[in-house]
Amino acid sequence: MSTPSDPKADLHQYLREARDSLLTKLDGLSEYDARRPLTPTGTNLLGLLKHAASVQLDYLGETFGRPSGESIPWLADDAETNADMWATAQESREEIVAFYRRSAAHADATVEALPLDAVGRVPWWPEDRNEVTLHRVLVHLATELSRHAGHADIVRELVDGSVGLRRPGDNLPDVDGAWWSAYRERLERAAREASGHDA
Repeated sequence: MSTPSDPKADLHQYLREARDSLLTKLDGLSEYDARRPLTPTGTNLLGLLKHAASVQLDYLGETFGRPSGESIPWLADDAETNADMWATAQESREEIVAFYRRSAAHADATVEALPLDAVGRVPWWPEDRNEVTLHRVLVHLATELSRHAGHADIVRELVDGSVGLRRPGDNLPDVDGAWWSAYRERLERAAREASGHDA
């Protein structure tokens, strides 16, 4: 017989796991590789961390009347578009990682202090739907951070081939590079065949 779960603890755990997964994607990278854009829209690892820390502080701070006191100029009304999605040359990796950790601590304190049915307001959402519960915010944040952790998985693989949920390779088959190459070729052939392209 399974033990009944605690919905708040479950949601908090998923948020923590996504947060930790995102942070580990910076492990062992050079300054350049941590920052460089690898998609046409500029997705980069340090920017994902900066963005996640920022939204976490807003949703589990301002929304519930628990401001962190952190300065977040890249989210100001007059900030440059997408300023929260990349690190300037003047913003060090250490500063952003420290900001991320402070954001996590503040978010965790909010989660621990409030019941799931605690009500807050998301000021940047439309007025007719900006009243939320901690439950809804935890679902929203766990989903958003998991999505960004998925982005980070792909970006990290593009940087140096590292893969895995938390640590490199810990949730993938224990096979060599030749296997992956053959696997990718098989998928390419199947895609071409299904689409009517010449094999």
